[in-house]
Amino acid sequence: MRTTTKGLALAVMLLGSAPALAEDAKPKAAAPKVELVDATTVIPDLMLDLRYATKDNFLKKQVYPDGARCLLLPDSVKRLKQAADVLRPQGYRLKVYDCYRPRAVQYEMWKILPKPGYVANPAKGSNHNRGGAVDLTLATADGGEVEMPTAFDDFTPSAHHGYKGGTPASREHREVLRKAMEGAGFQRNKMEWWHYDLPGATKLPVLDVPFTPAE
Repeated sequence: MRTTTKGLALAVMLLGSAPALAEDAKPKAAAPKVELVDATTVIPDLMLDLRYATKDNFLKKQVYPDGARCLLLPDSVKRLKQAADVLRPQGYRLKVYDCYRPRAVQYEMWKILPKPGYVANPAKGSNHNRGGAVDLTLATADGGEVEMPTAFDDFTPSAHHGYKGGTPASREHREVLRKAMEGAGFQRNKMEWWHYDLPGATKLPVLDVPFTPAE
């Protein structure tokens, strides 16, 4: 997958550093870099509804800048494209609510809802902080709404994948999304129908670099 076009990717430094070294210790080696790719450059029909770049979220305030983008690790984008390619012939496209999230935002979210399973403890980091998680839903080919069991960031049992309530259409759409995402190798969060993780994401480095505008 090409990620060399101007504005497609960011090189970011890993969060954190080792404890202070003694004066006579050797200098630290430079921290490795991680590439984050703008998913819209690989999936042109990807819809953006980045809720944390608005006040329409459970925080009730905007915590991402206006120029926030759907940034993900290259493997995450590759798998997301696979899911989008499977859904397109079925009359659907993908709409993302959240992608990469700076760790600083994770701290802010934790202050409001310190509830593991719904909001990751920033001390350990979220897979969103690693570029290895995406929150998303289905949209029709022309960008219309598709009924799901709940709204985004609904912290109730109704948002669980095992929820048997709601309308038949909402459950069917949840399953269409699940099959496409799991077919592409993502792993579902059993408590949030919209949340999918890259396999092995918890072993990846936590990042805390701010968004930068596309060049």
